[in-house]
Amino acid sequence: MRNRRVSDHLGWLAVALAVASVAYADDPQKWLVRMNQALTHGNYDGVFSHVQAGRVETLRIIHRVQGDTVTERLVSLDGSGREFIRTGSELACYLPDQHTVVVEQRPAASLLLGSLPTFSAMSSDFYQISSLKRTRVLGRNAQLIAVTPKDEYRYGYRLWIDESTAMPLKTQLCDGQGQVIEQVSFASLKTPTHIPDSAFKPDLSTEGFRWLRNETSSAQSLRAPVMWSALKLPPGFRLSARAAQTLPGSNDPFAHLVFTDGLASVSVFVGSQARPDPQHVISGSTQVGPSSAFFTVIEGHEVTGVGEVPPQTVRFIVNSVTEQTVPPALSPGALSPSSLPAAH
Repeated sequence: MRNRRVSDHLGWLAVALAVASVAYADDPQKWLVRMNQALTHGNYDGVFSHVQAGRVETLRIIHRVQGDTVTERLVSLDGSGREFIRTGSELACYLPDQHTVVVEQRPAASLLLGSLPTFSAMSSDFYQISSLKRTRVLGRNAQLIAVTPKDEYRYGYRLWIDESTAMPLKTQLCDGQGQVIEQVSFASLKTPTHIPDSAFKPDLSTEGFRWLRNETSSAQSLRAPVMWSALKLPPGFRLSARAAQTLPGSNDPFAHLVFTDGLASVSVFVGSQARPDPQHVISGSTQVGPSSAFFTVIEGHEVTGVGEVPPQTVRFIVNSVTEQTVPPALSPGALSPSSLPAAH
């Protein structure tokens, strides 16, 4: 009798574990958490196609985490032949068509595979996240997750997540009508435990190239004691980063603001020098694939916003930008990216 009770208990325990396992598999939020962890903390080497506005480009991404250092390399396998290599917070952009290498600082948490979304705890407030079905991609079992915006200020996603590695094997960025406006699809993907340093060396020769460095520091502060911000933002968006920067080859600084809802983000650039003839600058907008841009003049300063969001979102944010006097307690260093949350 006792053995039967133990057997019954173990049987019910097995059923409970099976139910819990199914519940986990059906929880789309947990799949997104696993995907974020795989993208940021794992090693991977893959070739993927990027489709946007009818243009197809094939690229290779190599990502390695070694201790506290993240190293990445993104290579265009056709077309421009450009390469991007990031070690920690330093990003080197190799541009063979311009015979130039641009070296700049990036937030340590950013990914070169920027077309893939990063989900936060607040994402569910503005997106409906649901599991659609179990399917197969690249011969692997995958979970198809849909991320649908709850308003007109953001785009949606469809993600095919590998059940074994939690890597996104395929992603689609969709507009308000569900039409695909950008797609990333892996043709091959490996997750090796070891990736050698040689994998992060550029293939091209940089002999005769021009090197430009864009170092953001407290010395590169805005020339006037002002701080730019936005009076009003679309629901869910917040200021996540503010910095004073200069463009490579230029001494004129500009203010760089990043606004995010935890998934989508918009960058706003404000020129430090007021134009003497601002009335001759015409406001306007443009859109290339998923990227929307809007430019105008506010209080004499040229202001440009860009982001992978609907056009009305960029316009809303840019038109809300205004300048404020910096309190005396704030030093120029307080405006550096290192003192603010990193943008996605």
